[in-house]
Amino acid sequence: MEKPQRLTTAWTLAWLCVLVIVYASLYPFTDWRNQDIPPWSFIGAPWPQYQTIFDVSSNLLGYMPLGFWLSLAMLRSDKPRWAAVLLGLLGACLLSFSMESLQSYLPQRVPSQVDCLFNSLGGLGGAAVAAWLERRGWLYRWVQFRRRWLVPHASGSLVLMALWPLAVLFPTPLFLGLGNVTEKLLSWLQELWPYSMWPTQLLQKLSLTAPLPPMVEMLCVAASVWVVAMLGMAVIREGWQRLCWAAAVVVLAFISNALSASVTYGPERTWFWLSPVVVAGLAVGLLLAVLTAKWRALILMRWMVWTQIGLLLVLNMVPSSTYFAQTIQTWEQGKFIRFHGLTEWLSWGWPFALLALGVTYLLRDAARHEAT
Repeated sequence: MEKPQRLTTAWTLAWLCVLVIVYASLYPFTDWRNQDIPPWSFIGAPWPQYQTIFDVSSNLLGYMPLGFWLSLAMLRSDKPRWAAVLLGLLGACLLSFSMESLQSYLPQRVPSQVDCLFNSLGGLGGAAVAAWLERRGWLYRWVQFRRRWLVPHASGSLVLMALWPLAVLFPTPLFLGLGNVTEKLLSWLQELWPYSMWPTQLLQKLSLTAPLPPMVEMLCVAASVWVVAMLGMAVIREGWQRLCWAAAVVVLAFISNALSASVTYGPERTWFWLSPVVVAGLAVGLLLAVLTAKWRALILMRWMVWTQIGLLLVLNMVPSSTYFAQTIQTWEQGKFIRFHGLTEWLSWGWPFALLALGVTYLLRDAARHEAT
């Protein structure tokens, strides 16, 4: 009898790594042109004379997760270690070669055989780490941990739980206020119809004329925390485990926003966002998670969906201030400019992916009830 293949999140995370690398390698995707040179000519080009530690480390570390997840996915599919490591190396090497070749069509980017080499070594390193962890039994411990903590088929929730700290790195008009897409959508409409006034008039009608009252802002922060907590609690088994996840959400919110502020403004302004309204919202959100920790998964999903819909309605009416526009400009000019657009897309899309996950869960549950 053929052994059933185990489900793993590693393949999904590997594809996410591919998307991140493609975005970072080809950003900003403009000014493509044929420079009348073979795209692989960088291989025989002279060796670069100057390489900074940041360049080398970013090339190595940027591809390590790809090699790790590719190798882990193979190991979770019961493939031998040598095949898993080989896939991690070849996957990183081929992707890096493709990205460097495509960069020859972008005048703003400089393809380099050194980048390709260190990218491949990074993929090999990540694959070797995965094989070493598997040999030491750590992957088995993760499987046991997942079985003790999570219900089956929790991969979608796990991916969203892992992406949330990255999504909140991008500055938003309201603390943890992901999904504010109104102004961007209307700006795109304005580009499509540059001589029409209706996008601007629509934005004025949809936006509030005054900032949110402190109580409403606090409730929005609390709802944002509660939504993420419910996402995890719906797939976590025991009550005390759910409480651990709720506490982790608050900790991750602190870490991500502190990192974002430090990268944007410098270490001296790491905690400037920590206002009494934010602290109260985090506390209320954690309290809501504690009070609902014993709810069934179906009820949690229902409240998660409706709470997120309400949040999106409120957040997309919040007007952007001049201070927020300066924050975005500072973020765009920072060290991680290549990842600016990626975090921005995560900030926009994460709540809608959450809604898709929740609605899919509710529809499947309704279909099961109809079938019985």
